[in-house]
Amino acid sequence: MIQPDHQFLITLAHTKMPYGKYEGRYLIDLPEYYVVWYHGKGFPKGKLGNMLQQVYELKINGLEYLVRDIKERFPR
Repeated sequence: MIQPDHQFLITLAHTKMPYGKYEGRYLIDLPEYYVVWYHGKGFPKGKLGNMLQQVYELKINGLEYLVRDIKERFPR
C-alpha cells in the first residue's frame, strides 16, 4: 500500500538506485519491468526494499507522475 507520508515521498523522489544495471537512476525512473521483476524475486531488505515496493505500487497504479512532480517541486 502507498504510504501517504509526505517526507517519505520527497525522499523517494530523490533516491537513486545504488547498484546494478540501473545504478544512479532515480528509483521512480526505473523501467516498470525491472520493478516488476523485483516484485517477483523479492525486494531487498530495509529502506531500499521498502522504497522499491512503493515504486512498484505507484507504477502498477499509473501514479509515478506524482513522485516526478514532487521531485520538481522539492528540488535538492
